Amino acid sequence: MKFNIKFLAFAVLASLTVLSCNNDDDNMPTGPTGPNFTGTYAQEDQMGRPAVNTVFVSSGSKDNFNVTVPSQQSASFQTMFQTNLEGLSPAYNNDTDANALGLTSAQFSGLLATDVLNVSLDGTTTFFDGTNVLTGRALADDVISVELLLIFGGETGAENPGLTDDGVDSNDKPFLTSFPYLASPW
Repeated sequence: MKFNIKFLAFAVLASLTVLSCNNDDDNMPTGPTGPNFTGTYAQEDQMGRPAVNTVFVSSGSKDNFNVTVPSQQSASFQTMFQTNLEGLSPAYNNDTDANALGLTSAQFSGLLATDVLNVSLDGTTTFFDGTNVLTGRALADDVISVELLLIFGGETGAENPGLTDDGVDSNDKPFLTSFPYLASPW
């Protein structure tokens, strides 16, 4: 009987292949899989209204503000917002001074301290158009200029004219007429 080394090598290789295989097909998903939302999640940041968190929350309170649920923000942060608003804006020199919405510093800071974006389900969607206020946000809304007007403009919007407009009157590219509506970045 003649010993064939090639046959022996083939037999050993085939045996190792058969022994190392397993039935891993049993663990394959049987249908489409989506994101996994199990586990614990934590809120880490809020920015319902651009610049509000950035400007009115004192640096040592940012983390606490960001993890506070909006329904508790006004009670927890209104005083800080009012102090910072009055410190920033000469339009609120007196307790009775108001902004273009007719809100005093206490009223306006209470509104701002709840950092949510309100949405009107049955009316005009706009940040501020002179009539409708904080009923949502259209893409073309000049949010920063509106915020500056409400912070520095006083009752008529005309106080402190150098502080009531960011000077950016349009985008560098027009919005698209169909979804996703935003122009490509380049």
